[in-house]
Amino acid sequence: MGAAPAAARAPPGPDPHSRPHPHSHVHPDPASDPDPKPAPPRGFDAVAEAVLGDPPADATADASPFAVPMARINDAVTAGRTAEAAELAERTVAEASAVLGPQHAEVLRIRELGAYIAYLAGEPERAFALALDVARRHHSARDAEAAYGSLHGAATAWRAVRNPAQGLQMGRDLLGLWDELTAEGGPAADDVEELEAARARMDRLAARAAKSTEPPTG
Repeated sequence: MGAAPAAARAPPGPDPHSRPHPHSHVHPDPASDPDPKPAPPRGFDAVAEAVLGDPPADATADASPFAVPMARINDAVTAGRTAEAAELAERTVAEASAVLGPQHAEVLRIRELGAYIAYLAGEPERAFALALDVARRHHSARDAEAAYGSLHGAATAWRAVRNPAQGLQMGRDLLGLWDELTAEGGPAADDVEELEAARARMDRLAARAAKSTEPPTG
């Protein structure tokens, strides 16, 4: 029996031809902050900007040993060929891991791109697992900014999961790492509104899950 179409599994992902902003950031009030600093793009926002934005002026073909396959992946994403992009990303991760090691920053960057591709393909569960794994690897390397950025991607994928029981299970894993990052300070501690919003969604999921298990009346 074949797999269900992506559209049946989850709402369609963002249009790969636009610059998606899957989650909003809370910006300080200019009246209360004389020098407001807009929140940097994180998670899938940052990946989308890297894929769809113009390359740096000083970029060269030999900047990375995997520049060529990365360019092919980006081209496939931009053209909306998500299946091809996913296959290329998986292959490139395996090759880069063998050459650089699984914890290398380049490998993690390609893994996060793979998570974004899964999100575009309407596979939020896979996108969540990939992004959360990258966040944990950054956390193990004591890179708080990168860990929080990848956590945002996992949160974006999590919000696209409609099954309440599954969402609760995934949310526990997400909030477990989120709480750790917040307790350690850094960008997560400066952005508590996002964490509170995630906790509020957990409450809504719990209510929906409880309602779905109530016996029928009448």
